[in-house]
Amino acid sequence: MPNERLRDSLLRNGLDLEKVAKATGVDPKTVERWITLGRVPYPKHRHTISAMVRESENYLWPDAVAPERKAEIASSELVKVYPHRNSIPAELWDRLIGDATEHVELLMHSALFLVERPRFVKQLAAKAAEGARIRLLFGDPDSPEVATRSAEEELGEGVLSARIRNALVSYRPLIGVHGVEMRFHRTTLYNSIFRFDDEMIINTHVYGFQGAHAPSLHLRRLSAGDLFETYSESFEAVWNLSKPATF
Repeated sequence: MPNERLRDSLLRNGLDLEKVAKATGVDPKTVERWITLGRVPYPKHRHTISAMVRESENYLWPDAVAPERKAEIASSELVKVYPHRNSIPAELWDRLIGDATEHVELLMHSALFLVERPRFVKQLAAKAAEGARIRLLFGDPDSPEVATRSAEEELGEGVLSARIRNALVSYRPLIGVHGVEMRFHRTTLYNSIFRFDDEMIINTHVYGFQGAHAPSLHLRRLSAGDLFETYSESFEAVWNLSKPATF
């Protein structure tokens, strides 16, 4: 069975059979078999290709790493657990936002705490101008899912919808900015996801608690890891179900 993930990743990065063969020290026919027949390269070759295309090994070859090894790697992907999102140091947010150069992906309802940072929206615009891809997913303020979450967090009727609309006002300068995409989602939000290149903050959601008071995970992507990739694929699934945001 062809490895379409590998094929797509190589094409996106302008890598042909010869370039991959030279980097891995194998014959181009071997590379072709990795793609067309789904053959699994040796670990050292998987590591090389993962680095070349900036995709995780687990994404390119989901079945290549044994489950027990994945569990070990996942523990290394977890940098730190915070008992509450509002206990994450401001310095960490500053570093994550400031260091991102390729991807900023945010899945949230409103995340008002981010736009309370005076330079945050300007930073996103600047990063987009430098070539980063910015994708922002807000809860649809008119959706029943947002109304339900507002009740579950004991915020009161219409409060979460109002928060989302308040946040959107701050994001208006990003409308029409090349490299920035903003959408509404209508999913049950189990976790808010804040991705900055190869690091993430996962804000879990706990029934009866506001997001700021729920636990958060700081993750760092590893080539053969499964944890970061799980949340990344979740973001992608929600993105594909979303619609353009209306202001």
